[in-house]
Amino acid sequence: MAAAPVGWYPMRGEVYIVQLDKPRPAIVFSIDPINKFALDVCVVGITTVERRSFSMRVPIQKGDAHLNFNCWANCDQVTTLEKTLLRYPPIGVLSTATFARIAEQVRICLGFL
Repeated sequence: MAAAPVGWYPMRGEVYIVQLDKPRPAIVFSIDPINKFALDVCVVGITTVERRSFSMRVPIQKGDAHLNFNCWANCDQVTTLEKTLLRYPPIGVLSTATFARIAEQVRICLGFL
């Protein structure tokens, strides 16, 4: 893991490995002005477990954001983490289309229709 450069902050749509119970990928969901100044960021976790009967998960294709596998965004599990838990550098940045689908599903999950 490289040291983050001075002035670094995570940006909306970037995918990082985050240290929770074990290292997991997560998407930065909070907006950049907050990400720049706050000590924490809002993230959406990523899983490799598909649940076809559970429509709250948005598929992410292998290669998007340089991910090495097909996976799903857990849009019903938005959480806040300290920026220190994000491993610099980011894995990559999600495509605009994928991020838009995730943002829409998060709005639905949180009741902001």
